[in-house]
Amino acid sequence: MKPESPLNTIPPLVIALTLLIVGIEVAFQLGNAGIIGGPRALGWRLQAVDSYAFSGAVLDRVLVAGDYSFNILRRFVTYPFINMQLTQVAFCAALTLALGKFVGEFYGGLKVLVVYLFTSIVGAIIYGLCVSGTYPLFGGFPPIYGLIGAYTYALWLRLGQAGQNQIFAFRLIGVLLGIQLLYGIVIGIVMTAAPPPTWIAELSGFFAGFAISLLLAPGGWATFVSRMRQRA
Repeated sequence: MKPESPLNTIPPLVIALTLLIVGIEVAFQLGNAGIIGGPRALGWRLQAVDSYAFSGAVLDRVLVAGDYSFNILRRFVTYPFINMQLTQVAFCAALTLALGKFVGEFYGGLKVLVVYLFTSIVGAIIYGLCVSGTYPLFGGFPPIYGLIGAYTYALWLRLGQAGQNQIFAFRLIGVLLGIQLLYGIVIGIVMTAAPPPTWIAELSGFFAGFAISLLLAPGGWATFVSRMRQRA
């Protein structure tokens, strides 16, 4: 009897998201190496940032100018698929697979996509409200933090069912925020410049992922209210 492949337990939508993240980076790398695309391929990554990244100016176009064109609205969900570094892509792909597998098992495969897109949009909106101008937001971490939020809520429920301390559900986000704080300090010292304010979108993504999980989890809002009444 052949052992079952680990990929068989990962929801197809999670695999599709991961392949999209990796596939776009592969195209950038092949273009930079001159294998595809010709001389123009050297600028594909910057062109993608220009066409698909998000910024405060994009939100202004929507709220102030009333521009609801596809070219504007797509940026709310396309920016996570543009990454600047190969290591960033590797982390995004690995975390999407790992977190997507858990979230898909607990909530259902389709709801992984709901969490991913919803937290991408919320992260972009909060970023646009806090960071003015054209400083771009791109990279896959805001929706990954959204998946962490969904994971945290699922773990919070399971710890409650087991009668354990539910504060332990927040250990992962605590560790990540600590690493990010250390990274910001190192960047500030080494480069004598503030790190990009993408943490605004990432933290917003976490809270958005946790919040929407109140509705997406088995039992939905009723389960959450029941848990709160038991603690009261």
